[in-house]
Amino acid sequence: MTLLPELKIGDVIAKIPIIQGGMGVGISLSGLASAVAREGGIGVIAAAMIGMCEKDIGSHYRQANIRALTREIRKAREKTSGIIGVNIMVALNNFSDMVTTAIKEKADVIFSGAGLPLDLPKYLSADTKTKLVPIVSSGRAAKIICKKWLSRFKYLPDGFVVEGPKAGGHLGYKPEEIDDPAYCLEKTLPDVIRAVAPFRTQEKQIPVIAAGGVYDGEDILKFLKLGASGVQMGTRFVATHECDADLAFKQAMVDAKEEDLEIIQSPVGMPGRAIRNTFLEDVKNGMRKPFKCPFHCIRTCDHTKSPYCIAKALVNAKKGHLKHGFAFAGSNAPRVKGIVSVHELFESLKREFAEALKRAPELVSTAS
Repeated sequence: MTLLPELKIGDVIAKIPIIQGGMGVGISLSGLASAVAREGGIGVIAAAMIGMCEKDIGSHYRQANIRALTREIRKAREKTSGIIGVNIMVALNNFSDMVTTAIKEKADVIFSGAGLPLDLPKYLSADTKTKLVPIVSSGRAAKIICKKWLSRFKYLPDGFVVEGPKAGGHLGYKPEEIDDPAYCLEKTLPDVIRAVAPFRTQEKQIPVIAAGGVYDGEDILKFLKLGASGVQMGTRFVATHECDADLAFKQAMVDAKEEDLEIIQSPVGMPGRAIRNTFLEDVKNGMRKPFKCPFHCIRTCDHTKSPYCIAKALVNAKKGHLKHGFAFAGSNAPRVKGIVSVHELFESLKREFAEALKRAPELVSTAS
């Protein structure tokens, strides 16, 4: 019997308080999400460019992505009765399509970041069961969302994910904030909890989930002690057999050393943490040229000034063609030493959590 507490997002209750981060493009689809859900966590399908393998993605971008998301949610449902969420970036040009599809397919939770999802509740209907959980990087952002949703829709978020600057992929921080201790997750998490507290009601508890740099069971205990109701983990789940990426992508995570990680300026206008490779070196050396944008997938991407198409680069990486793309990764990637099953990962996290509790027995009442 695990010592880890349940994570309650309204009437959606995860037996293990672990959310698998939504990783695009195509890194977390039905394979990974269903495996996590079977273990009692919340498995998450990433909607960003999910239709990448559809034959008509170039000519029928919207329809291809709707079709692919529908299929992936249904495939996940066939594999598990556990909790399945969908991660939908606000910056996506097809944000509305993806939200509507996720709700239609009865996804348990929508996680939404890369911008403030100020109009997300407008997609709900009276019989919608899908929970809405924004991803933020500050208490100020959480407060703005609560106020806007309450005034416009009479609806409060069902929870928040607080993503710290140690996360992989696109980061909700300015470049100079990423290594600034003032913006670390240990400080941002309590800030968001304080901001959310006045909006909590008996009906809406608004759990806050810690993300970005959570690696092991000891980290889970630490953030639960700081007031988190659960954690979100991304990088750890890349190096699993069930992850939907090619083996070469997973191996890049395993092989990554501290000096291999770098902060890049993404074409979408945000900094991001990635694994340095020849593709990114070529970009820095000016060897990539402007291109004709085939997708117009991100609102904030100015393809006329970008040296490469990030959608194509991430699709190539997902397929293992890392000479033509790159892998995003969290700051803890160098700690990953091998590829394991999702079940093995969960068992190790439970064991590490139990061991951490033994070393700090006074925390039992907080974490159980």
